[in-house]
Amino acid sequence: MTDNHRANGHPFIPLASATCYVAARYHPRMIARIHGILQSLAHGSALVRVGSLEQGCLDYELLLPAVVEARLGGSIGKNVSLYTFHFLESQGQGASMLPRLAGFLTQDDLRFYMLFTTVKGIGYKRALRAMALETAQIAGAITDRDEKLLQSLPEIGKRTAETVIVTLKGKVDAFVSAASYRPNGGGKGEAGAKPQAAGSGSLAREALEALLALGENRVQAIQWIDTAMSDPDDRPRDVSDLINRIYRIRAGG
Repeated sequence: MTDNHRANGHPFIPLASATCYVAARYHPRMIARIHGILQSLAHGSALVRVGSLEQGCLDYELLLPAVVEARLGGSIGKNVSLYTFHFLESQGQGASMLPRLAGFLTQDDLRFYMLFTTVKGIGYKRALRAMALETAQIAGAITDRDEKLLQSLPEIGKRTAETVIVTLKGKVDAFVSAASYRPNGGGKGEAGAKPQAAGSGSLAREALEALLALGENRVQAIQWIDTAMSDPDDRPRDVSDLINRIYRIRAGG
């Protein structure tokens, strides 16, 4: 068996010293979405509490794409909602299988993830680590055959980037949006995507090009740009203002 095999139903395993239970084993079709309080984030996973200590609750551990972990950084103690996907992870060269639950902020992210894992050599956990950018940005790179951007993702080398493009070319158009920051123009609108302020796409692209010229990592630069432009009521005035905000974020300000 491989990590792409799904699990059958299993009973819940209770924690020894808590009134909550860790949902360590479950039927793959029983959990499609989880709403609860984000308890913690660490090393690519989240702990989400469903229910309350007073009335009984379940703590679910969910593995997260790298970009989702970054997005949830300021949400500890707050309500979150995650679409879920269940798989089995091989342990001890297949001697045992560990049930895992992955979480995604949108259904599009989940659909892209499932498509991404059809690429030869990209298993479920590797795909989560590789998704360090927004779905639209990765899809845009595939559509544009941008091997350089794909190689900047964790777990993706030159050969894997080529395989991703060959396998998914023509299959990811629905995920592409103007948020891709592609240097040669915008993409198709994505259903449910947040509207972009006029000029925000070109502003982001100019800032990205400037940061790359300064030697910054492409993935990190795009994440900084996302953060700096995340408030629709406080958009940067121009590229200089955007880059100043990015360096304040970089410095922890």
